[in-house]
Amino acid sequence: MRADRWAFAGAVTIVALGVVAVAAPVLAAVEGQDPYGYHNEALDPDTGLPAGPLGGVSGTHWFGVEPLTGRDLFAIVVHGARTSFLIGLAATALAMLLGVLIGTSAGYLGGWWDRLVRWTGDVIFGFPYLIFMIALGAVAPPSIPRPLLLIVVLGFFGWPKVARIVRAQTLTLRQRNFVRVAHVMGAGPRHVFTTELLPNLWAPIIVVATLSIPERIGIEAALSFLGVGIPPPTPSWGRSISDAVSWVPTDPMFLIFPGIFLFLATCAFNLLGDGLADALDPKADTRGRGRS
Repeated sequence: MRADRWAFAGAVTIVALGVVAVAAPVLAAVEGQDPYGYHNEALDPDTGLPAGPLGGVSGTHWFGVEPLTGRDLFAIVVHGARTSFLIGLAATALAMLLGVLIGTSAGYLGGWWDRLVRWTGDVIFGFPYLIFMIALGAVAPPSIPRPLLLIVVLGFFGWPKVARIVRAQTLTLRQRNFVRVAHVMGAGPRHVFTTELLPNLWAPIIVVATLSIPERIGIEAALSFLGVGIPPPTPSWGRSISDAVSWVPTDPMFLIFPGIFLFLATCAFNLLGDGLADALDPKADTRGRGRS
């Protein structure tokens, strides 16, 4: 991984954004702002636009302020990192848990359970889940926390891809000699799964998880952009981008900062996932990666 400069850069970026997400309250406090405070004094009273150049960027507001509300954009962006990372990581963890358990059991047991898993996965793959999530977000009662709803829905619709990859790997491993020897020696299904199969599945699991996180972050941003994701005033990169679109001609800085952070997060996870895929592939030629 150290030899792959792009993957290493992605890992460093993810760590940096993770620190920003964890330390968001501290960073906002250092700036002296919070994501919920209104600052009418930072706005032009005639137009509602940020007063001053670059969207109101100053020593008081490092990224400027939102039009009309005057909320500090730096505090919104760093707190939005917490929302995006929480949903992306938690939804991916749920999808991986379901996908690994279902995919491994289907590949190992076979028979009617394998056929049912494949059929169910094909149905979910063909289901217009984005439309379903938009409809569900519109009718879900306010008593259900929206982050929890997004995590559950995104995690549920994410397991078939994981299960398909894990199932294929399990079918290959099931024919290996060390698994057959374990059966001959009287090992039960639980022992075979935890001792023989799971350790040999970690490589594809890690790669799929790393590549799935930016997908979940992007879907959360898209849903917030469409108005059915994280409700205001909770900070969210997607909702900030949605609010900023109509202000691009007059205040482009409102769009640039949350857009940059969302781009960095998705790009970094994809670079790290590609690097891990190469690093964990026993057939890959690792020579000269640092020169690529």
